[in-house]
Amino acid sequence: MKKKKTIIKFLAKFFITYFLLLGIYSIYLKQTQERVPIFSCSPITKTVAEHTTSFAKMLGYPARTMQHEAELSMKFFIGDIYSLRIVEGCNAISILILFLSFIIAFSGSLKATILYSVFGIFVIYIANIIRILALAKLIYMYPKYLDILHDLLFPAVIYGTVFILWVIWVNKFSYLKKQK
Repeated sequence: MKKKKTIIKFLAKFFITYFLLLGIYSIYLKQTQERVPIFSCSPITKTVAEHTTSFAKMLGYPARTMQHEAELSMKFFIGDIYSLRIVEGCNAISILILFLSFIIAFSGSLKATILYSVFGIFVIYIANIIRILALAKLIYMYPKYLDILHDLLFPAVIYGTVFILWVIWVNKFSYLKKQK
């Protein structure tokens, strides 16, 4: 009976948090993205593109971004080569929502939950910037492997990072650890 209660509590906390954060993010996107008179991405997507560009420049790559004129994305260039586009799905917010929902569902103390959430967001954000730049560079060097790189390898990087953070959370900080 105690296991059932724990599972139900986890699922309730997870789905309430997930759909609440997803709803807030959806409202944010509707208010910040524009298609008329010109396309304009959300500020978060633009910031991810700018941080990726800054990181590339820090590593010595002549990178730049610009708003795509025909869709909600940012064009990412290495030199004069249009390497990839950064769309809303590339900003990792949906992954952060999933991460936070899991952390809250398997909460620990309030202090640990808040601190680990901030730490996790930072780690995922940095991993995402590195992932985008690595993808851009590899597509620039090996354009024929675009599908494998984009659809298989790089999702594994970001979801692998989240999975490792979850495992650490459950085993070190959540109340579930204390119940064992």
